[in-house]
Amino acid sequence: MPFKNEVEAVDALHQSFNNIKAEIGKVVIGQDEIIKSVLIAIFSNGHCLLVGVPGLAKTLLVQTVSSVLDLNFNRIQFTPDLMPSDIIGAEILGEDRHFKFIKGPIFSNIILADEINRTPPKTQAALLEAMQEKAVTAAGHTHALPQPFFVLATQNPIEQEGTYPLPEAQLDRFMFNIQLNYPAFADELTIVKNTTSNREVQLQKIITASEIQYFQKLIRNIPITDNVLEYAVRLAAKTRPNTKLASEAINNYISWGAGPRASQFLVLGAKCHAAISGKYAPDIEDVQAVAEPILRHRIVRNYRAEAEGLSIEKIIKDLF
Repeated sequence: MPFKNEVEAVDALHQSFNNIKAEIGKVVIGQDEIIKSVLIAIFSNGHCLLVGVPGLAKTLLVQTVSSVLDLNFNRIQFTPDLMPSDIIGAEILGEDRHFKFIKGPIFSNIILADEINRTPPKTQAALLEAMQEKAVTAAGHTHALPQPFFVLATQNPIEQEGTYPLPEAQLDRFMFNIQLNYPAFADELTIVKNTTSNREVQLQKIITASEIQYFQKLIRNIPITDNVLEYAVRLAAKTRPNTKLASEAINNYISWGAGPRASQFLVLGAKCHAAISGKYAPDIEDVQAVAEPILRHRIVRNYRAEAEGLSIEKIIKDLF
């Protein structure tokens, strides 16, 4: 995908983003900010955790994204009896008396990890290497995953019986923790009208795997000024209690803050947010635009914060 310069390339990314968003919007109604966040994660080569009550189109959103992007897609329904080999694959003895590796559903470009917190930690851990290293190891052999590779996981926040909370190490591998809310009344009217009739939508493939990889490299090449870079790193550092930059509120209400991966994602997310907005370099507003879903699952409140009803979102906004 040759362009004369990076300005043309950023313009092409901006146009591609608008085309993808419009195509997804034919099916997913009233979730513009959610769609935007998912696409920022994809172009930033990150993973997403979608958290919301049943019926908010979490699974539909991921399936629609995969239909618009010209990529391979697999859905894994996480259940209590799911084993690691059901995800990454296993070695079997072939007819020629030699072991061969049978690839599991993880070998795809987009993975929908549906209700990821319904499977035990042993199986959840099967995703750790895949999400970070973009590879899996089985029987001592490492197998590379197809590129690009994204995990888009869903989680139900209200039904806790029979669930296993994701460990902090796994949560930290998700670039975004996206909270889905109920649709506005007008949007719900449109949703019900569209889904209770014989309306059929034909989705077009907008972008290929090679184009996505090109834009991922472009995002990393976008320049960022020292003051914006310092702001992003400082924002993450301010969440860590009992450190030099921590405020009194952080010391009083937070037991654990965000690590360096948050700083990296804040910079990448800000670059991508700027590019899809038609800008050629990010500013502080771009960092703030992506900060909440990046920091939300990396800050651990203490008992005092929970007792006083202080939300993570309020704490993050106060950091600005």
